[in-house]
Amino acid sequence: MPEIPFVKAHGAGNDFLLTWRNDAASLDDLPSAARAICARHTGIGADGWLLVDPHAGAADASIVLYNSDGSIPELSGNGTRCAAAWLIHSCTAPKPDLHIATGAGVKTLRLIGREANHFEFEMNMGTPQLAADGLHAHLALGARTVEAVLVNVGNPQCVILCDDFPADWRELGAALERHPHFPLRTNVSFVRVLDEHTIDVLFWERGAGETQSSGTGSTGAAAAAILRGVAQSPVTVETPAGPLRFRWDGEASLIGPAEITARGVFFL
Repeated sequence: MPEIPFVKAHGAGNDFLLTWRNDAASLDDLPSAARAICARHTGIGADGWLLVDPHAGAADASIVLYNSDGSIPELSGNGTRCAAAWLIHSCTAPKPDLHIATGAGVKTLRLIGREANHFEFEMNMGTPQLAADGLHAHLALGARTVEAVLVNVGNPQCVILCDDFPADWRELGAALERHPHFPLRTNVSFVRVLDEHTIDVLFWERGAGETQSSGTGSTGAAAAAILRGVAQSPVTVETPAGPLRFRWDGEASLIGPAEITARGVFFL
């Protein structure tokens, strides 16, 4: 019976399981292993599974993320902060500035606070890129048309600006995730602007579904609000699990927590 050692952590309620890459080297089917270990009722339960390699050449570490459905996204802001927390906690990379290689390039994280297993990092999120015709994209869902802002923040983001969250936002998020406009699927966020420096966001993540927060989703939501002219940097992103702080001055950055909560072994 294969055994998978893991650490569990979350970034503002967005939870992940972390395993050293060498500890998963004997597994033949990593997507199936991800689905099993992330299952909420028969596994440990998480939004995603991170394989962390502390031997990454010029970077301090590299990570590969599997969503709970076994797919591989380019980037998770919350997941990358969790990996940074584990690298510091385990003394594998005990320094305040970390460079972590992801599917969206090397990201720099700066430790700005720690209390026991609770960390706070500022993470470089790159420069949000507006898709062609993405400022006022119109997406047809049967007889319904949804207006969205389409941006890329290392992964694709479909942002719906609304006065009030639609009652069927989960169903709408699931439909938009797999809309034909997005051949590789997309993340979806629903955004209410509270004032020019504060937004309230709900998240439907590609490959994971509803999540309590999202680092890239928060980045995409704040960037979309700024591009639409309804918000200004800096922006506090209110998520169901608490606030994240976004700043866009040249490259974007996001400040948020990461907390290590458990460790153990999963019997695959």
